[in-house]
Amino acid sequence: MRLFLLGLLIGLFILAPLAAYAYVRLGFLSLATTAKPFPFEQLMAHTALNESVGSAANDKDPLSVSDENLMAGAKAYRERCAVCHGLTGQPKTSIAAGMFPKPPQLLEGHGVTDDPEGATHWKIVNGIRLSGMPGFSQTLSDTERWQITMLLKHADNLPVAVKAVLSQPQGPPQ
Repeated sequence: MRLFLLGLLIGLFILAPLAAYAYVRLGFLSLATTAKPFPFEQLMAHTALNESVGSAANDKDPLSVSDENLMAGAKAYRERCAVCHGLTGQPKTSIAAGMFPKPPQLLEGHGVTDDPEGATHWKIVNGIRLSGMPGFSQTLSDTERWQITMLLKHADNLPVAVKAVLSQPQGPPQ
C-alpha cells in the first residue's frame, strides 16, 4: 500500500506537471485566436471567473437610476467598451471579430441585464485575464464604472436619448 501511495504522489506531483509542460513546450497548445479551445477550457474559465467575482456579485450600485447616470454610462461605454462589445444595430468591429474568446455583444439580446450588478461591476474594475477584457480600476472613476454597470443592467429598457447615443456608428478605433 505504501508503494502504491508513493507512486500516486510521484505521478500527481512530478509526472503530471512534467507532462503538462511537455504538452505546451512541444507546441500542442496554440494560443492563436483561431485555434480550437482545449478540452474543458470554457468550464474552467467560467468556474474561475465565478470564484474570482465571489461575494462582490452581491454589491449594489450606489448611484440612483437616472437619465443622467444612464447617459454618462452610455458615453463612457461608447468610448471604452464599444470597440469590443458593440453598439446597438451596428456590425461587430474588426477588433471584436478577431478576439478569442469572442466578446459578448452587451447591447444585443439580454446582454448582462440578468447578471448581478456587482458581478458586472467587478468585471469592469478588474478585467478578465486571458480574455482581452481590461480592468478599468486605474482609468475610470468609481462613479464611471458604476454608471457603465447601470447602463448594462438596464440595457433592455433605456430612455430614447440614451438608445440614440448607443446606436450611432462607431468611429475608427483610437
